[in-house]
Amino acid sequence: MKAMSHRSSTRAAEKAAAPRETEDLRKAGLKVTLPRVRILEILEKAGGRHLTAEEIFKELLEQQGDIGLATIYRVLMQFEAAGIVIKHNFEGGQSVFELDRGEHHDHMIDLDTGKVIEFVDAEIERLQKSIAARHGYQIEDHRMVLYVRAKAKA
Repeated sequence: MKAMSHRSSTRAAEKAAAPRETEDLRKAGLKVTLPRVRILEILEKAGGRHLTAEEIFKELLEQQGDIGLATIYRVLMQFEAAGIVIKHNFEGGQSVFELDRGEHHDHMIDLDTGKVIEFVDAEIERLQKSIAARHGYQIEDHRMVLYVRAKAKA
């Protein structure tokens, strides 16, 4: 059996990719390769869920994907550097990744279940800006994570 050339594998990846994934990779300055396309497709289909590299690996295995865990980590790091994904290191857990679609949001982590809840609150954002301004600063970036437990039922 003849090995596929690099150029052939790139063309195969481009054909397999949906136009959006191909465009996202090219805009980020990354070559369109099959591992990148497959990982990006899984993140797109996650519907906002935060995924670990291991969860992506399991999903690829279910799809009969032949992409190793080390490659997944490498691609995720490339995606993070290119601004395609955001990596979160929530306390007590593994690194999780989500697509960066440019929309700011904050997180709550349920300490009992590990569930990640995204939220946006204009009042919190306003207060943060006000606090920074009171101290003579402007916010360039921030991340807020609330670690929560469900209220006990009365």
